[in-house]
Amino acid sequence: MKQWVCLCWTVVVVTLFLPCSGMGQTEQTNQLEVVDAAICRDVVDHECVGKDVVFPADIGKLYCLTRIYGAQTDTRIVHVWFYGDIERARVPLDIRSNNFRTYSSKIIRPMEIGDWRVEVVDSQNRILKIIEFKIE
Repeated sequence: MKQWVCLCWTVVVVTLFLPCSGMGQTEQTNQLEVVDAAICRDVVDHECVGKDVVFPADIGKLYCLTRIYGAQTDTRIVHVWFYGDIERARVPLDIRSNNFRTYSSKIIRPMEIGDWRVEVVDSQNRILKIIEFKIE
């Protein structure tokens, strides 16, 4: 009987407190916000140079710059580059402050004409922002 009571108390404690243990992580991730995002030809001093939504096929390389707000602790986002529906690159980026700019780059081959997008994804694989652009 004593073992049964102990087992019941264990189940009650785990049921009540286990869901709360992950809440801090969920709240942290939910607080992340992409306050600025752009595709551009270059990044200089953490600013986009040549920001646009349409680029020529001979562009060579493009950058995705994002400003992330709301991180309470160090965390990570991912820039996922898509050509049409094909994932072409997945770039993990550390976020080290409450208001942090970071960027990734992707070489664009001349034959990769069409619709592109970058999905900004949090550590729980939730999409925070989608930046669409086109190669002509």
